[in-house]
Amino acid sequence: MTDLSTTYLGLELRNPIVASAGPLSQTVDGIKSLADGGVGAVVMYSLFEEQIQREAEADAVLEEIYEESYAEALSYFPSATTERKDASHAYLKLLEEGANAIDVPLIASLNGASMGGWTHKARQMADAGASAIELNIYFVPGDITMSGAAVEDRHLEIVAAVKSEVDIPVSVKLSPYFSSVGNMALRLDQAGADGLVLFNRFLQPDIDVDRVTVESGVTLSSPVEARLPRTWIAVLRDRVKASLAATTGVDTPDDVIAYVLAGADVVMSTSALIRRGPDYAQVLVEGLRQWLNAREVSLEKARGLLAVPAHAAADAYERAGYVSALEKAKVTYGSLR
Repeated sequence: MTDLSTTYLGLELRNPIVASAGPLSQTVDGIKSLADGGVGAVVMYSLFEEQIQREAEADAVLEEIYEESYAEALSYFPSATTERKDASHAYLKLLEEGANAIDVPLIASLNGASMGGWTHKARQMADAGASAIELNIYFVPGDITMSGAAVEDRHLEIVAAVKSEVDIPVSVKLSPYFSSVGNMALRLDQAGADGLVLFNRFLQPDIDVDRVTVESGVTLSSPVEARLPRTWIAVLRDRVKASLAATTGVDTPDDVIAYVLAGADVVMSTSALIRRGPDYAQVLVEGLRQWLNAREVSLEKARGLLAVPAHAAADAYERAGYVSALEKAKVTYGSLR
């Protein structure tokens, strides 16, 4: 039987299928179901900067009240003397219980976009038992006067702040919208990111023309969305020290195999597990194993087999593919006129 064990962020995984951050990890039972379903690791749902900041503001208000009348405040806010029930406390409690309940790495997810005290929460996540932290910098600069360089610097500053707090590995979930994705990946790698997760899916609102309203919502990913992250993973393979995690567009074992051939160290999925249940992870795992067995090739030999060669000029390589695609399109669709 083909060995599927792999290394991600320096962690030993039984296979390269990882349950990415999502709603299935909001309870201990949910976390256990993902691990029992066969994944190599689980990424918990995200704790948001805004949640942490609101709690800090509430604490500041309570402190001010205590200073004015400590005894009276205790009668109005008995929770101050009992266990906190805020979002971060609940997250850390679930993280600790979840880590103790499964035999695969449990990775915490911290989501933020500004510099501030929220990054200190990373240390508590490590203390609670997180094997690593996935840093989701969900930053859409609405200020159109903000330069691209300032956006990039913000990312690097946040990564540095989180890295300074913990000794466990830190991965960064990247956006595909930098002016130079490859250069940003190199800078994050040089800044000490232990892994790069490609790519974050920004939630994009739509317009309902009948009701004349802006509609927001979450949609599950589709396989066609995998082309962009797969392209960049193929480019970055052997050009960065950081682990490369693929996310978005994973629906079948073929999607997993394609990501591995491009050079992904692990392949993450949420949408497929929501659609078909946590046990579907085993289908993805076995599909990869069968493909490798049929070709009598190891996982390590297959990984990066179709990546951009390290000695090649990546931009010329990509442009050659672009020109080839256009020529094929002319032949395929030109006859339809």
